[in-house]
Amino acid sequence: MESAVDYWTSKALLDWQVEMGADEAICDTPVDRYALEAKKPAPKAAPVADAPPPVPETIEVDAVQTAREAAAAASDIDGLQAALLAFEHCELKDSARSFIFADGVPGSDVMIVTDAPNRTDDRAGQIMSGPSGVLFDKMIGAIGLSRVGETSVYIAPVCPWNPPQNRDANAAELAMMEPFLKRHIELAAPKLVVLMGNGPCQALLGRSGMTRLRGTWANAVDRPALPIFAPSFLMANGAAKRDAWADLLALKARLKDVT
Repeated sequence: MESAVDYWTSKALLDWQVEMGADEAICDTPVDRYALEAKKPAPKAAPVADAPPPVPETIEVDAVQTAREAAAAASDIDGLQAALLAFEHCELKDSARSFIFADGVPGSDVMIVTDAPNRTDDRAGQIMSGPSGVLFDKMIGAIGLSRVGETSVYIAPVCPWNPPQNRDANAAELAMMEPFLKRHIELAAPKLVVLMGNGPCQALLGRSGMTRLRGTWANAVDRPALPIFAPSFLMANGAAKRDAWADLLALKARLKDVT
């Protein structure tokens, strides 16, 4: 019972103190408030969200300039072929089956530049194959030339890969391949260049439109160059064969002058 009296007595005293305005219990010893403030723990910093990983810097490659440097470094035709095979900036090589660099005999007096390989060429692994190749051989044979032998020609496409869907090489692809093509002509050192199709004219003359260009000598890589209809065009446009024959005769006459 005594403890109960002590409890109620203590509670009554506490209630009286609260009623009088006391809002804090007083300890037996005084409390140093300044010391407590100094020991007050620093507030926890809000958690920082994980920073996103740095975005790798994208380095843009000038494919045309890279092609110029690679082509200029080639000291012979084999080196140029190796440089072209190692060139990684032309997407055409990803879809083509064959790498078609050239045909005929390097060092011939006549170098014939053709359009990019077509699907038949890609499957055969040779430029000017199939029906177009048959007509091509007849065309050059009519003026005493061939792919091999003493009267050989040298043949190179504007691009060594067949474009997807058998389309023509576009302007960007021609620009990328142009340094290799020009270096190819320099290293092969022909006396005359034949531009057989729109692609070669666009790449080396900066112009297209064979109906306007054919039959007129121009200059490509400091050499006389003659635009001529491609065999594939002649197969679809028989009436143009007369003009093609006239152009072949002009080539034959000019060849006599330079040999």
